[in-house]
Amino acid sequence: MTPLRRLLVLAMAVLLLAGLGTVLILRASSHADQKNQPQAGGPAVSAGKVTLTQSGKVAFLNGARGPHLTELASVPAADPKAGRTASGVKCQRFYAAAGTGVCLQSAPGAVAQSNRALVLDKNLGTLRSFPLAGIPSRARVSPSGHLAAWTVFVGGESYGAAFFSTRTAILDTRTWQLTSNLEEFTILLDGKKYHAADANFWGVTFAADDETFYATLGTGGRTYLIRGSLAHRTVTTLTQNVECPSLSPDGTRVAFKKRVLRGAALWREYVLDLRTLHETPLAEHHSVDDQATWLDNSTLAYALPTEGAVGSTDLWSVPADGSSTPQLLIPGASSPAPL
Repeated sequence: MTPLRRLLVLAMAVLLLAGLGTVLILRASSHADQKNQPQAGGPAVSAGKVTLTQSGKVAFLNGARGPHLTELASVPAADPKAGRTASGVKCQRFYAAAGTGVCLQSAPGAVAQSNRALVLDKNLGTLRSFPLAGIPSRARVSPSGHLAAWTVFVGGESYGAAFFSTRTAILDTRTWQLTSNLEEFTILLDGKKYHAADANFWGVTFAADDETFYATLGTGGRTYLIRGSLAHRTVTTLTQNVECPSLSPDGTRVAFKKRVLRGAALWREYVLDLRTLHETPLAEHHSVDDQATWLDNSTLAYALPTEGAVGSTDLWSVPADGSSTPQLLIPGASSPAPL
């Protein structure tokens, strides 16, 4: 190939790459514009004041397409399909209790240091910010508001992946003491001390005493419900095949997702009696990949993918005793927190 011909080939390649880059940029811009346009027939969303002490409200992350996408919003608990008020605070995961909120934020495609956890006061002001080691996954606040927890993926991007790694932190909002990794705690598996390089924790839920918590331990291809002690820095296994536990307000039961086919990302939602370890399957028959939220002592809420809409979820509710049928609670929403 002559030098002139080589130069022409190079010039054509540069032009083709430039054209492809322009197409990709325009397509991304168009996609972003579509997200910012309110969906016809979608829920009414308006900017307004949202606080974490608004009794009788449910806070959640707005998933309805438009300018308030991913913003923390609220609706009346008695009329959850009513027009929603958006706060302007954007999160990927959220939870709140007793006037304390935790908002996990993520910058898509950016380095891990761009992911952070914000601890919010009752007016959504940021009290502290903490860098996250990976992609936000789960968030919880204790009933008193004194403790917050979050889980991130540091390897893999879902609990259905063949290989994934998590990191779970617990924060005391009174002293700002941070336990950055639950893997530092002593594990008691079947009553004996246990250590393994593949041990992962996720999905913390707190008891009312600001001392006891529950979470999932994954190790050796199995998952366990663990009860943890902050004072003793120990976790003790209680039973197997429990993921993303959520403690009931009365502290007697744990809602959780149970893997129904080993090696597959298929789960059913159950409620476990902590005294008897009896499991009750709930009426929801779809696979639920979420940490359910107790709206009260008898009702659970959880997210399911919106039918026909990629990347969107709806909130559903179901009785905790296994009766009745699931009901659509809030369309285009995730991360519910009853205030």
